[in-house]
Amino acid sequence: MTTEHVREDRLPPDARQLVDLITSVFPDLGGTVTDAAQARRILSAQPRPPWEPPEVGSVEDRVIPGPEGEPEIPVRIYLPDPASAAGPRPTVLFLHGGGWVIGDLESHDSTARGLCREAGAAVVAVDYRLAPEHPFPAGVRDAYAALCWTAAHVEELGGDPDALVVAGDSAGGNLSAVIAQQARDEGGPAVALQLLIYPATDMSRPWPSLQRNGSGFFLSLAHMKWFGQQYLAAGGDPADPRISPLLGELSGLPPAHIVTAGCDPLCDEGTAYAERLREAGVPVTEAHFPQMFHGFFGFPQALADARAALEGAAAAIAGTAAAPGNAANLGNGRKNIGESGGLAG
Repeated sequence: MTTEHVREDRLPPDARQLVDLITSVFPDLGGTVTDAAQARRILSAQPRPPWEPPEVGSVEDRVIPGPEGEPEIPVRIYLPDPASAAGPRPTVLFLHGGGWVIGDLESHDSTARGLCREAGAAVVAVDYRLAPEHPFPAGVRDAYAALCWTAAHVEELGGDPDALVVAGDSAGGNLSAVIAQQARDEGGPAVALQLLIYPATDMSRPWPSLQRNGSGFFLSLAHMKWFGQQYLAAGGDPADPRISPLLGELSGLPPAHIVTAGCDPLCDEGTAYAERLREAGVPVTEAHFPQMFHGFFGFPQALADARAALEGAAAAIAGTAAAPGNAANLGNGRKNIGESGGLAG
């Protein structure tokens, strides 16, 4: 049996078919495609998925103030159907993935809609500045500025001031973890939950899953090396906690819900961040999907595990506004969602 066949056996047939399709249309980053603008053009030209995006109450594109002396930030605000979301609701600051280089409001529109609809939450999706045109720390600065704006406008969005959530996938999960630390250190805004979907948490070392899952599962080692080169183009230090939040001080952070995938190069980093948070006394729940790949969360219409991951994330978000102290009651116990999608202690 070849190595490739072994890899294929780790994915169920529906996930393998989807991974092969994504890989066939995704630019060869770090190989034949080394220009970020070209990569974005290739991705923007790809057809949209064949299903309709989740319906929500309203969608509005706005521009909000950026960091002092820096450009304004485009955001997209999703509000749930008032008939299905009575009373104050959670407010989610959502930061898209894409290696800090690609991705935008359109690429993650369906995910933002899904979180809005399933959690009954207001969602503020952020079009933060991308590398290499705007390398580290531009994305971090935009993300924190957007968090401060969102906190100041929670009531305008119909939200509960005590139910502010930072959320993101991949690079967006990295930024979410970073600004959760920054908010703690700078005295606010108060964050009730950090939702980290297969986050990048440590660029300072080669985690085993980088090699174990570095080819055959869409996101590759070549992609990740190229992303890192673009993001750290201005000389960013991989050991800086604003780049590798795993290396930061983790005590006193808000509760976390962390989603990981067994066939993801970033799997070990996400698991390690959950463990370090727990050791620091931070309540954590984990949703681990052994047979899934990096990016699976964006396909709840096609994959049962993605649907389960979305429902679990939405429940964690909704819990921040359901009752006083509910987010803190996530608990310190390790919880995992297995191959069947069921919660196991």
